[in-house]
This record gives sequence, structure tokens and C-alpha cells, in this order.
Amino acid sequence: MIINIDSEYEGKLIVPDEFCDIIRDVIEYACDFIECPYEAEVNVLLTGDEEIRLINKENRDIDKATDVLSFPMLDFPKPGDFSLVEENTYDYFNAETGNLLLGDIVISIDKVYSQAEEYGHSPKREIAFLTSHSMLHLFGYDHMEDEERRVMEELQEKILIQKGYTRDYE
Repeated sequence: MIINIDSEYEGKLIVPDEFCDIIRDVIEYACDFIECPYEAEVNVLLTGDEEIRLINKENRDIDKATDVLSFPMLDFPKPGDFSLVEENTYDYFNAETGNLLLGDIVISIDKVYSQAEEYGHSPKREIAFLTSHSMLHLFGYDHMEDEERRVMEELQEKILIQKGYTRDYE
């Protein structure tokens, strides 16, 4: 598995090395949990509110900062259904590494800290939550409809609990 993590965050908050460890841990586990049948590749960008606002405006035409953005490389026929990959291998794999290109994740460090405080848990738990949430998007899950939201929330919670990133995680 290839997990590329870049930080462009230039704010006042601390981005501990442990954040990268947590991100890797959650990404690897999410791939196992969803039973991704391929070695995968995910890119993660850590940034601040202003930078994620610009990315959000450019890509979604929403001029506001958000906590996390997900840019899936696959258009799943249904969440977690990898059948389209087998039909179009040249479209979905890195030619150099042979890994399945799942997509990109952008996380606002400013939101990690503010939401951790708002929800009464640690920034480490929040980075794990945002990563699991985004990984599910990369696997085709969404939360636009109530039933989709319930399924996605249930899967997020299972991932976080099984990895030990509960609300009391420090």
C-alpha cells in the first residue's frame, strides 16, 4: 500500500507526527475492512481553512472552509463494488507501481482542532474520524440520503471502534 501524506499547513497549530501514523493506520484498516482486493494508493494533503476553502470553491463551487474533502478516482457502481476495476484496469492503476489509485483526501488541520474541541474529544480522534469518513467516500459511500448516511456512519463507527479511536482516545 502506498500512502502519500503532504503537509502544506502553515498555521499556528501543531501537526504532530502521530497524525500521520493515525492517518496511515486508518487508511490501511479501511482498505482491509472494505475488503479492497488490490494494493492501493491514497494521497493525503494536510492544510488549513483558507487553503481548503479555495480547493472547495475550485472543485465544488462552495466558497467555504470544510473539514475534509474526498476526491475518489473510481466511480463505483455501488459502494465497495470493485467490479468496474477489473473491466478497466488501465484506468485505475498506477502504471509505475501497479497499485489501485483510490483517490485524494484533503484535511483542514484548523478544523481538526476546532471540531475536536466542539465535540469534546482529542484532535487525534478527530483526524482518525475524518480519515475514516473520507476513505468511505473513496470507496463510493455517500451521505446525501438518510439511508446512505446511516450506513456510512455505522461503517465509520465500526472502523474507529475496531482501531480503538473512540471518543475518549487521547
